[in-house]
Amino acid sequence: MSWQRINELLATFFYLGRAPAMPGTVGTLGAIPLVFLFSLFGLYGYMGAVFVFALIAIYVAEQYEQAVQNHDPKEIVIDEVVGFLITMFWLPLTWQAFLAGFVLFRVLDIIKPFPISAIDRRAKGGFGTVTDDIVAGVIANLVLQFVYTQTHWLGAQWMHLT
Repeated sequence: MSWQRINELLATFFYLGRAPAMPGTVGTLGAIPLVFLFSLFGLYGYMGAVFVFALIAIYVAEQYEQAVQNHDPKEIVIDEVVGFLITMFWLPLTWQAFLAGFVLFRVLDIIKPFPISAIDRRAKGGFGTVTDDIVAGVIANLVLQFVYTQTHWLGAQWMHLT
């Protein structure tokens, strides 16, 4: 398999970005197993894995954009995967948290309120493609951390991230 095919495989997150409708949403759904996998590494392992994954995503997105000569084409969904991994950081692994994280992240990624919109307009290349999703993930996570610590809406943690 050529490097270009491997890069396409990663950029589209195993071709989820080729979904005929809502590729960003489908790509975000594809991130759910990674949340569980990365959580097995503990809290610091999760953070490290997401950091490394984000760096890889920036590189892969940059290479893919250069190959297709288009900035942030809809089939690149590795950025949604990074954003959702950040959204779910340090939250309970409950269906309520996954549902709230999924909905909130997708809304932020689609609507792109400030500062996400500013980053989306100004940052270019693979860095720009991934960074607006990173910021959407951070905002979603901050909102969900507040909800988690102030209510019981997200359920109780059943798997420790230590």
